[in-house]
Amino acid sequence: MGTGHYFWAIFYFTSLCSASLANNAKINFREKEKKVLDQILGAGKYDARIRPSGINGTDGPAIVRINLFVRSIMTISDIKMEYSVQLTFREQWTDERLKFDDIQGRLKYLTLTEANRVWMPDLFFSNEKEGHFHNIIMPNVYIRIFPNGSVLYSIRISLTLACPMNLKLYPLDRQICSLRMASYGWTTNDLVFLWKEGDPVQVVKNLHLPRFTLEKFLTDYCNSKTNTGEYSCLKVDLLFKREFSYYLIQIYIPCCMLVIVSWVSFWLDQGAVPARVSLGVTTLLTMATQTSGINASLPPVSYTKAIDVWTGVCLTFVFGALLEFALVNYASRSDMHKENMKKKRRDLEQASLDAASDLLDTDSNATFAMKPLVRHPGDPLALEKLRQCEVHMQPPKRPSCCKTWLSKFPTRQCSRSKRIDVISRITFPLVFALFNLVYWSTYLFREEEDETF
Repeated sequence: MGTGHYFWAIFYFTSLCSASLANNAKINFREKEKKVLDQILGAGKYDARIRPSGINGTDGPAIVRINLFVRSIMTISDIKMEYSVQLTFREQWTDERLKFDDIQGRLKYLTLTEANRVWMPDLFFSNEKEGHFHNIIMPNVYIRIFPNGSVLYSIRISLTLACPMNLKLYPLDRQICSLRMASYGWTTNDLVFLWKEGDPVQVVKNLHLPRFTLEKFLTDYCNSKTNTGEYSCLKVDLLFKREFSYYLIQIYIPCCMLVIVSWVSFWLDQGAVPARVSLGVTTLLTMATQTSGINASLPPVSYTKAIDVWTGVCLTFVFGALLEFALVNYASRSDMHKENMKKKRRDLEQASLDAASDLLDTDSNATFAMKPLVRHPGDPLALEKLRQCEVHMQPPKRPSCCKTWLSKFPTRQCSRSKRIDVISRITFPLVFALFNLVYWSTYLFREEEDETF
């Protein structure tokens, strides 16, 4: 009998152990999650209209910590002064009303997809122009509730934000675009936003922008005071540097080439009027078209930009080359008029001398007229002889370096029109080179000063 009772006792104990193991294996933790959610969010148990308590259940403001993950920066528009960004936005706060039993660590967190089930901070983006959520395939949003009552809200959004720009150094400029987040209705007595400790802002690796480079970003606070109270605010400043290589290839080098092409007219013959006029007008119109195309991609600001100085001076050089031909043409016609007058004067003198010789030949009885030895004051021949003697008697002057260098040009002894062309061949390139030296020195040094500031 003792042995039988012992056998039945072992059998009963084994049955109990196997039943308990089977019950543990059949536990459905999804059902547990449903029960927990019904328990903490059931009707009459949780009111999403009431904000959470402060730290340690006090009546202080609710603390909400923010962090961002910048997925991409699509466009940065100069003419609209805005930029588009896609980011993952996260908020985290503690609501002690949402504490639950984690079943010995087996429930790490509860997941919700309906934001209206729990209290949410009334955060908005103060410099937003447009924005939208992402709903493909499902809404890109989730809420996680942790056993200690901590709530994590994460959503993927795309925003178009205002970015006021200072274009005085364009295209050698740097721009600071901000992302501002603030509370709309809760003052700092009820709600305070803080950056998450550690790494509050993250940027995707290999971020590529067409005309800019993201140099760095800074996080800061921007609380604002109004008539209705003080509101908590956070901001991220993104520092963008404009890529200059694009503008060097598309603007600066073509403008230099147009200016140099306009100088070709200085080497053409002054009589080639159609060639010089067409060259000057063509370069002037091309430069004007280039300038208008640049201004069309920029907002109409009231100050002068660096690109305005460059295009304005280049346009002035091209216009100056066209005016130079007008001056050459006027000087050429003036020289031609003087030559015609001299030729007529020589023809008249020659005609008078021929008439006088004819009279001397026909008058055979005329006596030989002796030239007086005394010089009369009005005798032009004597004055000419005296001037030649004075020239020969003057000591030779030492030639200057400039005159010696200019005498190498064959046009030195030519007409004024050719002399103007020779001077323009030297003056225009020198002045343009001096302008380049001053321009790049001024704006590059100013860019470095802004960077250090």
